[in-house]
Amino acid sequence: MANSPFIQTIKKVMPAVVSITISKSLEEIEKEIPPELWNFLPFEHHHLDVPEEMIDPSGKVKIGGGSGFIVNSNGIVLTNKHVIIDPKAEYTVITDDDRKFNAKVLARDPIDDVAILKIEAKNLPIVKLGDSGNLALGEEVLAIGNALGMFKNTVSSGIISGLARSIRAATGPQLPMQELRGLIQTDAAINPGNSGGPLVNLAGEAIGINTAIVFGAQNLGFAIPISYAKRDLEDLEQHGRIRRPLLGLRYVTIDENLKAKMKLPVDYGALVLGQGQTAPAVIPHSPADKAGIKEKDIIIGIDGKQLSAKNTIQDVLEQKEVNDILVLTILRNDEKTDKKITLAERK
Repeated sequence: MANSPFIQTIKKVMPAVVSITISKSLEEIEKEIPPELWNFLPFEHHHLDVPEEMIDPSGKVKIGGGSGFIVNSNGIVLTNKHVIIDPKAEYTVITDDDRKFNAKVLARDPIDDVAILKIEAKNLPIVKLGDSGNLALGEEVLAIGNALGMFKNTVSSGIISGLARSIRAATGPQLPMQELRGLIQTDAAINPGNSGGPLVNLAGEAIGINTAIVFGAQNLGFAIPISYAKRDLEDLEQHGRIRRPLLGLRYVTIDENLKAKMKLPVDYGALVLGQGQTAPAVIPHSPADKAGIKEKDIIIGIDGKQLSAKNTIQDVLEQKEVNDILVLTILRNDEKTDKKITLAERK
């Protein structure tokens, strides 16, 4: 039994998996509580009465937790963006041997649910990064993380049960729902707190970052492909930041239902559509704006390839870099035109 591939993989990976605790000052927490709720909360001397076990040695209040894994022996840690989304919080990394380090946020990916932390330590164990572009359905995997924020280094096993999945999820407690695409689906148990931990193959290589579950469903978890994180790590090394391309428009993907509902001329492509004055269809001064794209234009293709539910604008941008040139085929008033666009950097 000791020679089981699972056990060997766990022994190889576990030392590099970390827990991440999220802390905040009591004053900051009180500022964020709506005044109408104050009468419903416990107080002591005009302050929140916080249980002692929730207060760390520095006097900060522990407000959450997640997982991560070390990918560079000098202290580079990968996790989910939604785990460390709060710019006013402090983050502590706890290693497998129970050492605690203050973590510095090096970068948050502006699009995908990936973030990079740095701790001041040397000669750390690491998880090697694998290849998420060559996965097979049925491949055995392990998910490792800090389950429910309480059970350190919990391991669950399963298989890859789907590839290139798309779901809608909120990547933060006060953030709007967004579409996460290209995800790895697994039946390995992923629980709250597992977020940011590695999804590894039996060679002990990270092929994904555990990111989401579907509440009310069993054996349905999702991971960000490790290729996204590799790209972000390369950007950080080369440019000192994550550089993601900006097109500068809002859209909805067209299908048969949307075609019928809005009486559109096609059942594929992307309809350029805003959400009022606060969320315009075309962002001013963006590449799309400079190219003359307007609200209610229909983008039917990019670089000669038709857009569809399986090949959206987001899917195309995942493969592009800042300053790449795209040719968008636009349908406006039943006339097709091509517009050349140079992608800018998303700020």
